[in-house]
Amino acid sequence: MINKNSILRYSSIILLALIVTLMVSCKNEASSFNTDVAVNVSVQEVKKKPIEQTLITTGSIKPQLEANLKTELTAHYYLQTNPKTGKPFKMGDRVKKGQLIILLEDQEYTNNANLDGAHLDMEISEMEYEKQQALFEKGGVTKRELVNSEKTLLTSKQTYQNAELSIEKLNIRSPFDGVITDLPYFSPGIRVDNATAVLSLMNYSTMMMDLSMPENLLGQVRIEQQANIMNYALPNDTLKGRITELSPAIDMEARTFKGRLKVDNHSALLKPGMFVKAEIVVDQRDSALVIPKDVILSEGNRRMVFVAKNSAAQKRYIRTGLETLTEIEVLEGLKPDERLIIKGFETLKDRSKVKVVK
Repeated sequence: MINKNSILRYSSIILLALIVTLMVSCKNEASSFNTDVAVNVSVQEVKKKPIEQTLITTGSIKPQLEANLKTELTAHYYLQTNPKTGKPFKMGDRVKKGQLIILLEDQEYTNNANLDGAHLDMEISEMEYEKQQALFEKGGVTKRELVNSEKTLLTSKQTYQNAELSIEKLNIRSPFDGVITDLPYFSPGIRVDNATAVLSLMNYSTMMMDLSMPENLLGQVRIEQQANIMNYALPNDTLKGRITELSPAIDMEARTFKGRLKVDNHSALLKPGMFVKAEIVVDQRDSALVIPKDVILSEGNRRMVFVAKNSAAQKRYIRTGLETLTEIEVLEGLKPDERLIIKGFETLKDRSKVKVVK
């Protein structure tokens, strides 16, 4: 005979079994639902392309050639005419090396230099020396007389050269091919003092950029490394430069070292004083599997991405190489033309169903 307690225990066991069965059923149903619903994703075929790993630094750029000329004496000022324009020289004019820009005049100074007299003395000394040479060969003069004649000739030549140098101080010429960047105005014929700034020129077909880089990059940066030069005012133009100088010394306070870039600026896109960004190419590949950096996920110490294959997501662990701000080289884990999931990958698991959408 079954007592009441036995019935209650039996009923409780049956009820517990039903609850467990129901929970397992719900779990399986949810699991089935998760695997059956496809996640919308966007894909990109993995392709080979060039990639450059760069170090980024910023600074102001300056011309390779620059000159600020001052007067070397007190004299009257006369700005010369630009033969190209037929007008007096002005800021922005291009000039050739040796071209006369400003003429200074001072009659007393010119008289004291006595260029013409020094030239005549040199000619007389040359004739006297030639005569003494001829006589010496015939025994008409002594060796001492010949040497004294030669000494007189050398002295007269030096006197003439000094006179030429003195007169040249009256001529303000361009020391190189360039552009006039500053030309203070003086009334024609006004007397200007010694050491007055009268002319500034630049040649910025080649530009220089001084660098200050952290010491941990010392082993990665080398002479002749290439660099990409950019300016915010030139969003669509990138100029090429190269490292020409590197200091082996480390600044003990800032923990940096110095370098210098040379930039080809024949297109004149860069202007002196511009603040620019330099991307120094420390390594490069002409052909590499390259993917966007923002599609990479982390799993512990491992990097992974998802690819779409047969309407399912496949998890791939990858090994990476060179990288830029936005892209990275994949050394292992992907093959060319595989469909890399670039959108919708955040919630994916291995073998999740996916639907490729644009």
